[in-house]
Amino acid sequence: MSTQRETEEAAIRRRIGELVERLRAKDLDGLAGLYAEDVVSFDVEPPLQHAGVAAKLKNWEKVFTFFRDVDYEIRDLRITVGGDVAFGHGFGRLSGTMTNGAATDGMWVRATFCLRRAGGEWLIAHDQVSVPLDIATGRGVTDLEP
Repeated sequence: MSTQRETEEAAIRRRIGELVERLRAKDLDGLAGLYAEDVVSFDVEPPLQHAGVAAKLKNWEKVFTFFRDVDYEIRDLRITVGGDVAFGHGFGRLSGTMTNGAATDGMWVRATFCLRRAGGEWLIAHDQVSVPLDIATGRGVTDLEP
């Protein structure tokens, strides 16, 4: 018999799975329902933060303009649940076919998701993606794999 924590972790894994499915479908309306209205996102591109679901969706819309076909995967996702809040971390990779027809394998990023339960649903309240920094050059290291 599963514990409450295992049940909640499974629900969060399904929610993150929905995120992956909706990214692959380039479904902005579907993505909107996964985020809290006041989501704060620390993404790899400026500005330092994207505040609110409209800003988060605008960021995804911008990404979708570069891709004809999108693939997204998450690897090594670990989740911790505590009451009505949870966090998960792992690695994500956005890849696919660009609008010019070129295929890209993308790059692996570090990904963190913070969720809160509202109205019985787990919503993404914060996310962060990052790449390691080569301190000597000041450049992101984008060729690493998990």
